[in-house]
Amino acid sequence: MEIRFTRSFERDYRELPKALQSAVDKKLLLFLGNSKHPSLRVKKMEGYANIWEGRVSKGCRFTFCIIDATYVIRRVGTHDVLRKP
Repeated sequence: MEIRFTRSFERDYRELPKALQSAVDKKLLLFLGNSKHPSLRVKKMEGYANIWEGRVSKGCRFTFCIIDATYVIRRVGTHDVLRKP
């Protein structure tokens, strides 16, 4: 699988503190290697046809969709991100 980032993700990422950016980097590498790793707690989002969420930390999530053989990482941040995944 490949990974691609949306502009929304890139904007969200830039606004995160450096320590959280580092945690996101580590989790996305883990995700790319094993999207079913238990620490990611990946699950489908209710109410959306093809949007999933994964866990970076207790208060931080990332959202993504799958298009062909590509993970499209859509958003990252606090639970507020889940309101507009």
